Order: sequence, then C-alpha cells, then structure tokens
Amino acid sequence: MNQTVDARGLSCPQPVLMAVQTMRKAGSGAFEVLVDNEASRENVARAAQSQGWDVTVHEMENGEFKLALVKQ
Repeated sequence: MNQTVDARGLSCPQPVLMAVQTMRKAGSGAFEVLVDNEASRENVARAAQSQGWDVTVHEMENGEFKLALVKQ
C-alpha cells in the first residue's frame, strides 16, 4: 500500500468521494482508506466493490477502520 486516504473526521459523502477520486486516478493497484464511523466504512466499501475493487476491512483498537482496496 503506497497511498493512504485519511477520511477520518469527515461525514458522508466526503469519504466516498475521496475514495472514488483515488480509485479513478489509480485505475488499479492498492491503497488504504481510513474512516472513523460505520456509515463511511459501509459506503466506501460498497462504492469500491461496485467499481471492481476488492475490499478488506480492519477494525482498529480505537474504533476506527482501515479499508484496504486492491484491484488487479
């Protein structure tokens, strides 16, 4: 993972828009998205999967989420 999108502290739709912008720029590869609420976690994951990205969600000890997005 060479890029991290830090969307903590932002409410939807900002985290989704930031993730979609990064997906479009990257085209493929891997990056992480950091969010701090369930709604953003679900919405970013749903948006990424609809674009063909594989999503792995890791819940961190502080209640935040790290989403690893990968597309070949």
